[in-house]
Amino acid sequence: MVKSESVAVMSVDLGSEWMKIAIVKPGVPMEIALNKESRRKTPVAVCLKENERLFGDGALGVAVKNPKVVYRFLQSILGKTADNPLVAQYQKHFPEHQLQRDEKRGTVYFKFSEELQYTPEELLGMILNYSRGLAQDFAEQPIKDAVITVPAYFNQAERRAVLQAAQIAGLKVLQLINDNTAVALNYGVFRRKDINSTAQNIMFYDMGSGSTTATIVTYQTVKTKESGTQPQLQIRGVGFDRTLGGFEIELRLRDHLAKLFNEQKKSKKDVRENLRAMAKLLKEAQRLKTVLSANAEHMAQIEGLMDDIDFKAKVTRSEFEALCEDLFNRVPGPVKEALAAAEMSMDEIEQVILVGGSTRVPKVQDVLLKAVGKEELSKNINADEAAAMGAVYQAAALSKAFKVKPFLVRDAAVFPIQVEFSRETEEEDGVKTMKHNKRILFQRMAPYPQRKVITFNRYTDDFLFYINYGDLSFLSEQDLKVFGSQNLTTVKLSGVGSSFKKHSDAESKGIKAHFNMDESGVLILDRVESVFETIVEEKEEESTLTKLGNTISSLFGGGSSEPTANVTEPVTDEEEVTPEAGKDQEQSEKQEESAQEKSETEEGKEGEPQAEEQKDNKEDKAETQGETEGEKTEKPEEKSDGEKAEEKEADKKPKPQKKSKISEDITVELEVNDVLDPSTEDMEVSKKKLQDLTDRDLEKQEREKTLNSLEAFIFETQDKLYQDEYLAVVTEEEKEQITGKLSEASNWMDEEGYAAGTKELKEKLSELKKLCKAMFFRVEERKKWPDRLAALDSMLNHSTIFLKSARLIPESDQIFTEVELKTLEKVINETMTWKNETVAAQEKMSPTEKPVLLSKDIETKLSLLDREVNYLLNKAKFAKPKPKDKAKDKNTTSTENGKSNSTEDAEKVIPPKSDDAEEVKPAEEPPTAEEKGEETILELNPAENTATESTEDSKQENHIGDEL
Repeated sequence: MVKSESVAVMSVDLGSEWMKIAIVKPGVPMEIALNKESRRKTPVAVCLKENERLFGDGALGVAVKNPKVVYRFLQSILGKTADNPLVAQYQKHFPEHQLQRDEKRGTVYFKFSEELQYTPEELLGMILNYSRGLAQDFAEQPIKDAVITVPAYFNQAERRAVLQAAQIAGLKVLQLINDNTAVALNYGVFRRKDINSTAQNIMFYDMGSGSTTATIVTYQTVKTKESGTQPQLQIRGVGFDRTLGGFEIELRLRDHLAKLFNEQKKSKKDVRENLRAMAKLLKEAQRLKTVLSANAEHMAQIEGLMDDIDFKAKVTRSEFEALCEDLFNRVPGPVKEALAAAEMSMDEIEQVILVGGSTRVPKVQDVLLKAVGKEELSKNINADEAAAMGAVYQAAALSKAFKVKPFLVRDAAVFPIQVEFSRETEEEDGVKTMKHNKRILFQRMAPYPQRKVITFNRYTDDFLFYINYGDLSFLSEQDLKVFGSQNLTTVKLSGVGSSFKKHSDAESKGIKAHFNMDESGVLILDRVESVFETIVEEKEEESTLTKLGNTISSLFGGGSSEPTANVTEPVTDEEEVTPEAGKDQEQSEKQEESAQEKSETEEGKEGEPQAEEQKDNKEDKAETQGETEGEKTEKPEEKSDGEKAEEKEADKKPKPQKKSKISEDITVELEVNDVLDPSTEDMEVSKKKLQDLTDRDLEKQEREKTLNSLEAFIFETQDKLYQDEYLAVVTEEEKEQITGKLSEASNWMDEEGYAAGTKELKEKLSELKKLCKAMFFRVEERKKWPDRLAALDSMLNHSTIFLKSARLIPESDQIFTEVELKTLEKVINETMTWKNETVAAQEKMSPTEKPVLLSKDIETKLSLLDREVNYLLNKAKFAKPKPKDKAKDKNTTSTENGKSNSTEDAEKVIPPKSDDAEEVKPAEEPPTAEEKGEETILELNPAENTATESTEDSKQENHIGDEL
């Protein structure tokens, strides 16, 4: 059997406080991976002690005693510069940490000590590596591919930061999926039958620990060329509040409890200045929030809060709600934003589904219910695990190892992105002015993954342009401050002028910049090229052939317009074909734009802005080209009609012309304006830093394991020396020697052993095992004898009965040859003799001596006897009954007798060999008897066998095929 490679994939639902891990492996469709405490969710926390790391619940346990070494809630400072308000807020929440500015990148890092510093990406990398370890332990095989969830409001810098963390951890990210999209996918996958051509609009309201997101999703079936009618989910609107969540509620409760403790005046010190006491209060606040969600009042109590003073205070639900009143007032905000982004009203939303742990707070539900105006809020989804399960379905779909039912996902970019460039223009009075142009690349809520092409037509020399965020007026003033830089990248192009000089005789078709927003929502500038066209005169015949070749290539190799059967819809770019005649250029462009506008308007996406952009093309000569896959799928007929019309026009022209396209790559220099990515050297340093920590952890685990093994061996062996079965097989000298060595090792353990290295511990263990090996061997052998000898006796008994029965078969019906029966008889006799002699010899020996009766020898004799009997049994199973002597003439009978004699002769030549278990097979028996030119009646046997074998072979092949 071929050893199967690891094909398991995983997902990590990476929340601000908790993470959930799910796996898919062969035979296990979508399962939440349990952590080492057998819990289904794990805290996103890492504890860095001087000589060890702790994760999850272990790290949280230390947080109460020593909060300085535990790092949590890292999500809020990923991809942020040091002057971001969220960094200041993090420092306020966790004053025990030293946050320093990274002068090179402008971001922050944690100063652990003078020698050790860790960036948020490195700490998240440690947590992701730990999550992979949990998934691998649960899946019982290595995993390298993962889908990671991120909040929908993550911008480009934040998404890149998560990818960097995964890269440091050595994880291959199949996709960063928005957590709201993952929830929507999970909901849709399990309600596939309810989705039809009628659009259903559903709102998911997700309040987690750190933030809140409201998402409007449209479900309906769509037709695709590749996989027929399939369900699709489309993100229509997203609203969010970055800082509204359960953690903020817990902080309010913590501060309230601190105030109550100070009011009790049991201590002269202010509890708020004691970091350990505040960590204890935060833990109690988390418990209190959960209890008050189900009870009207509860008693908060902490033993030894500060200076051995106990704390006890009653908190009511009404007090709790009054503390968080301003937070509850912010609950409807994301709903309004999502409706505005989707351009919908609440009446169009069929149901509102709750997701996330903080939606369990009764007041949140009350406020939300009032805001949405529905009869009830739906709770028909697993609020904690839906995102992890949706993400792992996506992971299985993206992995080549699994085949899943297609479910098309059209995610949406929350923030618009545009291209800006300046160009010198000459006014009518001859004055030259700089004109600043903006072209929208991806609109707000534009679907992705998607490719776009922008063509710059007025540049003949090197120039630069800017990629920035578009209109962010929908964000509040506070959100804009948190958002960070609105400028993404400065793109400097070099080689434009030289490309024009090189192709001075060709017609320029502009500088084309190819953009791709990938499945993870990260914008990439694929390439920039300078495109030229030259016209080649051709003969009529050649033109027809060329046309035929072009038609065939467009049929077989043209841009595919059907979506893949994968879960995500990748979108390919399709550049517009420039019209042949120069005068008709603008008119033809208009026609293509109107066709594109129709298909885009049908899909409800970017149709009008696209058209506007391209109308401006007359003046600026910069055009944005791009379409989503769905758009291409909807209207392929229109494009084909246009092509036919063009072909007819071409036919009318007297002399056909062939256009040759020349493409020259332009050198691109990117200058990042939002948050600088770490350099390659920095990434290598980070990887090494994490690898060193991992190696240290593994070395520590290995040492602890060896230490435990040594301790266990000493105590267990000392105990065994008092047991009768061990005392029976050792001499007094041996016993004294073993006891002495064990006592010596035990004393060494107490004095030096706990400080000894792994190598020294292993040597000590190996030395003791070697000393006790003979004693253990003798005991084990004596334990095995009764069962093995009983099995051998039984086998001898059955074999003898079988031999007697075989000898009683009449000669006319005998299927076994004399050689075969004698061989079996010989093996039985030899085995019987060996057994009697060896058992007798063993009985004469002392139990303290090395035994001559060995269990492995008994097993060898058993298998030899078993093989001989099985050979004869298989022969009997496949043997055909001999035909009765009803032949009309004696020749036939004599021929058959001759045949049987020849069979016997042939079989006598090849007796079964006793040393090779698989030398003779029953299926080979009939062909031995077969000889060329014999009667038809005897040829049936091999034919039937052959048929049987071929059928079995084909079954085997099919089975292998299924496995593969």
